[in-house]
Amino acid sequence: MVGPFGTSRKSYLVGWAQFRKNPWLLAYLVVLLASLVDWIVSLSLICQEPVRVRRLLRPFFLMQNSSMMKKALKCIRWSLPEMASVGLLLAVHLCLFTMLGMLLFPGGKDDRQDRERLTYFRHLPEALTSLLVLLTTANNPDVMIPAYSKNRLYAIFFIAFTLIGSLFLMNLLTAIIYNQFRGYLMKSLQTSLLRRRLGTRAAYKVLSSVAAEGEARPEGVGVKPQDVLQVLQRVQLDSGHKQAITEKLHSRSGDLLSADEFQKLFDEFDKRVIKEHPPRPEYRSPFLQSAQFLFGHHYFDYLGNLMALGNLVTICVFLVLDADVLPEDRDDSVLGILNCVFILYYLLEMLLKVFALGLQGYLVSSSNVCDGLLAIVLLVLEISTLAVYCFPHPGWKPEMRGLLSLWDMTRLVNMLIAFRFLRVIPSMELMAVVASTILDLIKNMRAFGGILAVVYYIFAVIGIILFRGVIVAPGNSSLAPDNGSAPCGSFEQLEYWTNNFDDFAAALVTLWDVMVVNNWQVFLDAFRRYAGPWSKIYFVLWWLVSSVIWVNLFLALILENFLHKWDRRSHLQSLTGDLEATSEVTVELLFRDVLEEPTEEELIEKLSHHPHLQLCR
Repeated sequence: MVGPFGTSRKSYLVGWAQFRKNPWLLAYLVVLLASLVDWIVSLSLICQEPVRVRRLLRPFFLMQNSSMMKKALKCIRWSLPEMASVGLLLAVHLCLFTMLGMLLFPGGKDDRQDRERLTYFRHLPEALTSLLVLLTTANNPDVMIPAYSKNRLYAIFFIAFTLIGSLFLMNLLTAIIYNQFRGYLMKSLQTSLLRRRLGTRAAYKVLSSVAAEGEARPEGVGVKPQDVLQVLQRVQLDSGHKQAITEKLHSRSGDLLSADEFQKLFDEFDKRVIKEHPPRPEYRSPFLQSAQFLFGHHYFDYLGNLMALGNLVTICVFLVLDADVLPEDRDDSVLGILNCVFILYYLLEMLLKVFALGLQGYLVSSSNVCDGLLAIVLLVLEISTLAVYCFPHPGWKPEMRGLLSLWDMTRLVNMLIAFRFLRVIPSMELMAVVASTILDLIKNMRAFGGILAVVYYIFAVIGIILFRGVIVAPGNSSLAPDNGSAPCGSFEQLEYWTNNFDDFAAALVTLWDVMVVNNWQVFLDAFRRYAGPWSKIYFVLWWLVSSVIWVNLFLALILENFLHKWDRRSHLQSLTGDLEATSEVTVELLFRDVLEEPTEEELIEKLSHHPHLQLCR
């Protein structure tokens, strides 16, 4: 019911003529109908059908509602022709060396040459698979050793294949993808700037046309500040931005706002408002004032970081000392006492900061909030540990109850103290650039992360359909060979039984292991034996989509973000100096002098042809 209602609502809002021109909306209608048909089939078969097509179609609704994912898919589509050309070169390179390998290792009386032939070049599909895995260096140097042991000149074949394929063609593919995505960030910012300018000009046109209806003046001359204030009171905006625009409007006289002045009002959205710190509590006693100054000083933070460093050092020292000691022979009394001391200090530090800064002043800092929450969690765990295992004493060793004991959980959470050192990053220029690049990368990676999640979901569902129940552990069936009799390095000998497609979670982990391409030849061989040789097509396609295309996209985005941020860091310093202390730079303002402002004619042209803006022209 929700799907048809959403389709009818969208067709009504955008108009049927515009609906037919939009491929995403048409695809949405087709997918919705296919899902409805599949649902009816499931009901008629009492939900006993082997394959449910609608499960594969579900990710479409996620992509259809995300403009960033649509834009990322468009960029990937632009890159496909160039990637296909390099892929063709890789295929030619792979086939050529496969045929050369079949001719070089025909087999013979020599055991080593027979081992090379029987293991890696038995027949054409096996040789093709061996060299494809070598392209990822996952089976290097295993694939070379039998022939290399017979004659060292055979190494030239494998080295030449790796140089041309892995070091040249694969890196060429990375360069092509980066070249296509080099302007991805700037295109995104340019499009965002055009949309914002177009929206602002449309609002100006609407307000000026409404004001012109009640007065004898031509449309488009200006907008009354009172009209803008009335609109601001009705819309939902960030309180800081709304207050800044309101103050600018109140500072003006009763003159009408021109188009440029109206645009300058909304430039406040390019500044991210910094919340003002609430005032500190005032104490009358000189002693309390001195204590407030002492515990509110940034040197007190340095002391806390020093104590956290000492905490981490003590944990590391005891881990080294207890490495060769059996668990039942360990004595954790000293570490337990030290842990109590550190946790009491963290609690005392939190209380003293609340005393010096006030509760609101303490909570306004995210680092203080994290430190306080961590101190409270550690305190709860420590009290629970003391209640269960008593106070540390000689020979004190908490017993293991379940996966982790309370004492182990306390030590594990205690390692999170290391995040306190992240607060020193802004004071180091180069590290701050790298950290800001990582944060911007996380923001820009949302669309690509969503596409990766969609691809993971689709391949996991297909893998469950194709390979569920194919891999059976020895304890569950007598058909699987015993681990002791399995060849070295095989799926059975390595005990990879949990890497299967029996459920959705296991399928995701298996796909991740193949994406990393470490030992992925083991998966190719195992599923070939258990499911059939056609299973290689599934895993090779997954390798192409995940490890080749998506990983290279990830590298391209890292380079794009870092190079732009690195080149603009001096400009960032000048902008920071020009801004008020109550605002900080956004990405749009950082690249403002690089972006091209849309012309007046371009804005008017787009507004005149806008399908949903009916103005007097």
